[in-house]
Amino acid sequence: MTEQTPPVIQITGLHKSFGALDVLRGVDLTAQAGDVVSLIGSSGSGKSTLLRCANLLEDSQQGDIRFEGEPVSWRGSGHRRQPADAAQVRRIRTNLSMVFQQFNLWSHMTILHNVMEAPLTVLGEDRDEVEDRARTLLDKVGIGDKADAWPAQLSGGQQQRAAIARALCMQPRALLFDEPTSALDPELEQEVVRVIRALAEEGRTMILVTHDMRMARDLSDHVVFLHQGKIEEEGPPSELFAAPKSERLRQFLSHGQAA
Repeated sequence: MTEQTPPVIQITGLHKSFGALDVLRGVDLTAQAGDVVSLIGSSGSGKSTLLRCANLLEDSQQGDIRFEGEPVSWRGSGHRRQPADAAQVRRIRTNLSMVFQQFNLWSHMTILHNVMEAPLTVLGEDRDEVEDRARTLLDKVGIGDKADAWPAQLSGGQQQRAAIARALCMQPRALLFDEPTSALDPELEQEVVRVIRALAEEGRTMILVTHDMRMARDLSDHVVFLHQGKIEEEGPPSELFAAPKSERLRQFLSHGQAA
């Protein structure tokens, strides 16, 4: 990567509030190509909101969001601010695939068709090519034998791996994970962690909101600790976990917080 290559995602001075509640208060975040960035912090710190703002699922009131150097265009200001270019929003969202905590698979479709649906309907790709890619991705995440099953027939870990395959089938520039393992018991959680670890080893660009401190420590290039809507501390995991500078982060880590 050359120095001139812009970050995949760059957020500067982001503010987000819900009514009178300030959730993000001037947050900066950068993910270069191939980076794994983990967002940690207690419940209500703004982690998931930041991820949703990055993917334009939530409108922010102030700040700059750039995707591969291209600034999001806005109209209005404050609580009236919203993206000005619907085509730009669609283009950015197709390149920032999101994996949610609760899987969000379509119950009326087989696993294979869940994975195929977005490339067919959103991107208009060739069905045979999409099916080949979907089957390859289901094999990749270890559930190729579940292609014709329904979501209700799968365990939580299998459903989450199907959701990851679905996100990958869009061939995105980055993956956004919102607490991908928090709804799973420990054994099923490790199935999903292994898949995310493999993606990190491939050099995938990822932003992870996670309660799993071991995953954040082992997989991340950069960790961001959010507290009350601000970045309290950030840095390489080797520094942040071994020698936290802020008292609030020391408390968070010492209590083994999982939110």
